[in-house]
Amino acid sequence: MTRASLDKQPHEVASMFDDVAANYDLTNDVLSLGQDRVWRKAVAKAVDARPAQKILDLAAGTATSSMPFAQAGAYVVPCDFSIGMLKVGKERTPWLPMTAGDATKLPFRDNVFDAVTISFGLRNVQDTDAGLRELYRVTKPGGRVVICEFSQPVWKPFRTVYTEYLMRALPPVATAVSSNPDAYVYLAESIRAWPDQPALAAKLQQAGWSNVAWRNLTGGIVALHRGTKAA
Repeated sequence: MTRASLDKQPHEVASMFDDVAANYDLTNDVLSLGQDRVWRKAVAKAVDARPAQKILDLAAGTATSSMPFAQAGAYVVPCDFSIGMLKVGKERTPWLPMTAGDATKLPFRDNVFDAVTISFGLRNVQDTDAGLRELYRVTKPGGRVVICEFSQPVWKPFRTVYTEYLMRALPPVATAVSSNPDAYVYLAESIRAWPDQPALAAKLQQAGWSNVAWRNLTGGIVALHRGTKAA
C-alpha cells in the first residue's frame, strides 16, 4: 500500500489513490458523515453548468462529481492522474470521456472550457500555483472557476474539535472502511497543512483570476472559492 508524503510527489499521490479507488466514494461518505453529498450539490450549483457548455472536472476521480454537469446537458471532461480512479469511473459511466492528466500540465488547448472545477483535489497537487495557472489557461475568456476544498473552521472552539477528529478519530475509522487507511492519515495531515480561505483566494488572484470570492460550508470545514477569467 502507498502513502503519499506532504511533499506530494505525483507518482506517490497517484498510486495512493489507485489503491483506494474501488471504495473511495463509500469511504468519503462515511468519513464525512454524509456531508460530501451536500458539498457536491453546492459545487454543482456554483458551476451552474448549461447545455452545450464545456466543463473541465479536474481531479474527478471516479467521475461522481462530474455527473451533475452531464445531467445538466453540458459536455464534461473528467480528468485525473490516478489511472485506478479513472478505470473505476469508466466502468460505472462508460459514456464519459475520462482523461488522464496532470493538473500542472493539462492536456488541453488554451481557452477551451466555459467552466473549470476541482473538488478536494487541489490540495493534492504538488505545485498549487502552477495548477491554478493551468486552470486559468484552459478557461475561455469570461469563463469561471469553482474550487471546493477542505479549509479552516471559522469558529475557534469548533476548529479545535475538528482538528482532534482529523488526527485521532479519522485514522481508526478509515482503518475500518478503507483498503488503505494510511491514505487517510495523509488526508488528515494535508488538510491541517492547507492554506486558509483568504490565503487560497490570494493564490487565485495571483494566478490571474478576478472577482475572487469564497463562502464557507459546514462552518468552514469546506470552502467554495470562485473566480472569473476576464473577457
